[in-house]
Amino acid sequence: MVLLVLSVVLALVVAGCVCVVWGARGGPRWVRGVAAVTLAAGEAVRRSGRRRGHSISSGSGGGDSDGG
Repeated sequence: MVLLVLSVVLALVVAGCVCVVWGARGGPRWVRGVAAVTLAAGEAVRRSGRRRGHSISSGSGGGDSDGG
């Protein structure tokens, strides 16, 4: 079941990337709409990763920089 969900998510990501490339080359209106949604979702994931990464790096950043 988990494999099925991950496969569907992977297929959606690949389709979104295809739409981004196709939309950049002047595809139909619906392709540009899907591309805009894909880029917005990617930006949201990127921002959430920055928040998480910032808290992790600020908590362990001191120990890593003294290792050299």
